[in-house]
Amino acid sequence: MGAFGNIEFVNPELLLLLLAIPLVAAWKYWKKRQTEAYFTLPSLDAIESLVSWRSRLVPYMPVLRALACAAFIIALARPQQALKEEEIKAEGIDIMLVMDLSSSMLAQDFKPDRLEVSKRVASEFVDKRMHDRVGLVVFAGESFTQCPITTDHRVVKDFMSNLSCGLLEDGTAIGMGLASAVNRLKNSEAESKVVILLTDGVNNAGYIKPNTAADIAKEFDIKVYTIGVGSMGQALSPVSRRSDGRYIFGMARVEIDEELLQEIAQMTGGRYYRATTEQSLEAIYAEIDQLEKTEIDVTVFKRYSEEFGRFMIWGMGFLLLELLLRLTVLKTLP
Repeated sequence: MGAFGNIEFVNPELLLLLLAIPLVAAWKYWKKRQTEAYFTLPSLDAIESLVSWRSRLVPYMPVLRALACAAFIIALARPQQALKEEEIKAEGIDIMLVMDLSSSMLAQDFKPDRLEVSKRVASEFVDKRMHDRVGLVVFAGESFTQCPITTDHRVVKDFMSNLSCGLLEDGTAIGMGLASAVNRLKNSEAESKVVILLTDGVNNAGYIKPNTAADIAKEFDIKVYTIGVGSMGQALSPVSRRSDGRYIFGMARVEIDEELLQEIAQMTGGRYYRATTEQSLEAIYAEIDQLEKTEIDVTVFKRYSEEFGRFMIWGMGFLLLELLLRLTVLKTLP
């Protein structure tokens, strides 16, 4: 691709056709000189008044056709204008978000509840990881992959926004949630593989123990950051459920197995965090965002605007101008 200033040509070799224009002009001039008849006059005073501005312009009409040909040739070379150039540092990280959907996530020590705040903060975290692949796993008494790992963050956020408690059998199967995430990351070739596991309870369900899932994560070099969500002491939480599916709320003690979450993080090279407020949860995700910065490549992207259209318009304009002049003010009789 050839370049001229901030204009680049996709097919610069076609610009060589411009050389044909002066060659054709020179050939026509030579041929005309060979066929023109000449005779000598003692003075031009007698015919000077007969030469009008129209007759003086007629010999220059081929210039319009030459300009039209030049414009068409430039259009064929496909000029493009470089609009923007930016350096992107690709971070090469695959991230699985693992989110607890047990009924206790509806506790109202966060406003409006733990789940809604967790969804919002996680969504904002996804926005910051624009060059990473992100996936989503959810768990309660069982687990499943809500969104496979992808670069389409809009899809991840759409799935996240639709999460609600009651989609799964109630309970807290931390091992199952972690194992599902590890299964999605184990074959990844990314420079770094990360799981962010968020829960507000104690493991009490599932057929895979959390320590076993952590061992598997360690085997595949997957780092696990664990987050315990919930205030200290008691919180207004679901204590039972009516026949119509609505939850009955009452004061309940906040119980998080911090020792287990610390062990999982330590085994895999991650960290454990405790979020007791919405602000502390935001700070946790911000810290993880800063910790996971593994730059592996620099790519230069250029965005172009196609400029051949304007040259086509100019070429057509020159041809139309020549045609109009020949048919009107510069019209000649055969």
